[in-house]
Amino acid sequence: MTDSEITQIGIIGLGYWGPNLVRNFSSVANTKVAMVCDLRDERLQFIKKGYPAVETTKNVDEVFNNPGIDAIVIATPVFSHYELAKRGLSLGKNILLEKPMTDTVDHAKELIDIANDNRKLLMVDHTFLYNGAVKKMKEIVDKGDLGHLKYFDSTRINLGLIQQDVNVLWDLAPHDISILNYLVSERPHSVQATGVSHIHNGIENIAYLTVNYSNGFIAHFNCSWSSPVKIRMMLLGGDKKMIVFNDIEQAEKIKIYDSGFKVQNEEEKSFVRVAYRTGDIYVPKLDMSEALFNMAGDFVNSIRTGEKPVADWESGLWTIKILEAAQKSIKNKGVEVSL
Repeated sequence: MTDSEITQIGIIGLGYWGPNLVRNFSSVANTKVAMVCDLRDERLQFIKKGYPAVETTKNVDEVFNNPGIDAIVIATPVFSHYELAKRGLSLGKNILLEKPMTDTVDHAKELIDIANDNRKLLMVDHTFLYNGAVKKMKEIVDKGDLGHLKYFDSTRINLGLIQQDVNVLWDLAPHDISILNYLVSERPHSVQATGVSHIHNGIENIAYLTVNYSNGFIAHFNCSWSSPVKIRMMLLGGDKKMIVFNDIEQAEKIKIYDSGFKVQNEEEKSFVRVAYRTGDIYVPKLDMSEALFNMAGDFVNSIRTGEKPVADWESGLWTIKILEAAQKSIKNKGVEVSL
């Protein structure tokens, strides 16, 4: 594909996130949102009002069978991702899936095989990997400024919106699981999860997930639809420095703490003497460009150049592996599940 050619995009699903996808893909250079699809007339009319040149349809066949469309973005409920993506890839379309990638690991693996067989791009919209704060965290980790990584702690809680098809982990945790997998090169060996349903339909509205690593690193996730306050906070700790990422904060989303501790008599197990260090707090400057626009640009660039995107299928697959194992653990009273 030459620089002057236009990459044409079809978008299926115009719920909460769909219009944001239309807006951002419409802003990517040499890219055109050619067609959007949704079953609801009011959603189609909403897009048509803002983007009169975009063709609208209620029939997904028109999107799949449009020979001018190079790529299809699927922003529908997770249970529909597998069938829609499988069809698109088999027809020679590049596919971008909203998170989470699929509802099972087996479905994700099958889509990956189909994409590879057809030499088409399969990518997942893990938007936070394109967030300026997360990119800065990655830069700091890769430079070794934190030292040896020790822990990752994530809190993502709010009041609602309670989903009807997936539990709170599947709804909220993909954001932070994808960030964990992006920042930490080693892959986990097991997970443990507990949760409770206060809505009496078997769908957990509060859940806690622990991800275990063989090198002693540990990750923990607290997710809830039942909190009176909205918290979006992440801690990443090393033996040199620590990072606090507060996504609610407008001006200083990331703070780097030159703090830690050191065990002074490691050979003596009966009494451990610990020295604590509290140093400066540093607030780095961040790229403030819109993460979703950066993601859309990466998707289009990968189609045009063949370069590996940041949020590739491996990122999507590992997120599903952790979520599926967590679901199994929750249903078995917190048993440790190997990955």
